[in-house]
Amino acid sequence: MLDLHLPIADVTISALIPLALGGGIGVLSGLLGVGGGFLLTPLLLVIGIPSTVAVATGAMPVAASSVSGAIAHFRRGNVDLLMAAVLTAGGLAGALLGVRLLVLLRRLGQVDVVVGLCYVVLLGTLGVLMLAESLRALRRRQGGRAMARKPHRHYWIHNLPLKLRFRRSKLYISALLPLAVGLMVGVLTAIMGVGGGFIMVPAMIYVLGMPTATTVGTSLMQISITSSATTVLQATSTYGVDMMLGVLLAGASVIGAQIGARLGTRIPGEKLRALLALLVLGVCLQVGYGLVVPPDDPFSAE
Repeated sequence: MLDLHLPIADVTISALIPLALGGGIGVLSGLLGVGGGFLLTPLLLVIGIPSTVAVATGAMPVAASSVSGAIAHFRRGNVDLLMAAVLTAGGLAGALLGVRLLVLLRRLGQVDVVVGLCYVVLLGTLGVLMLAESLRALRRRQGGRAMARKPHRHYWIHNLPLKLRFRRSKLYISALLPLAVGLMVGVLTAIMGVGGGFIMVPAMIYVLGMPTATTVGTSLMQISITSSATTVLQATSTYGVDMMLGVLLAGASVIGAQIGARLGTRIPGEKLRALLALLVLGVCLQVGYGLVVPPDDPFSAE
């Protein structure tokens, strides 16, 4: 049944599995502005891919789907190029730092524990906050009070120096904010094998104050560059990139991202945020379960 042996991962699976995973991740990427790695990495673990290979190879299809989705959104005018450039600068620095940290954790034999804990803490916190906010927004819309809400609030962080005017997003804020967001996402991209969109999108909406429509396209633009750089760094530092698996995942994700981008223009922003929150919480529960429940054969873990 189209069985495929993956040399780096040293497992044999059906070729239909990575094609289905890649296509699904691509749809989510184009629809929600996330790289999809926060779902892909744990799913690769479920089908038997070693954690080091899952993290390293996961950045490859994330990069492919993000490039595809970013192009689709750019054509629709939903990309803030200046914001993407600032986020990317922080993301590349974070990716370099994250890869070095991953190499250290691998030497200490603590990769699985650290990656799992990062998922549970970050996904759980963000998922609850996002779901609560999106449900409030949906209630306001149904009650006819959606326009009474300000696009975003100003806190002390918005008064930091080095301010730039991001015209496409209609913002005038310090460049230090998107730099910090990009740095954090870059580290997560390297350590967790994710595009970082599940952190990036909420931060861009709730911290930077960007409109949802512009957030999706801009997030994908940044993720595409950061994930591509991370793939190269992983291949040369950890040697965990399985090219055969990565090509299958990436090819399917490119097609899926175009489909997701088309669907995203037809769904209100509040519903998109609620959908992303539910996905985040679902993955959090799955990863948390894996940390609490011991494997059938505890001596088989890496």
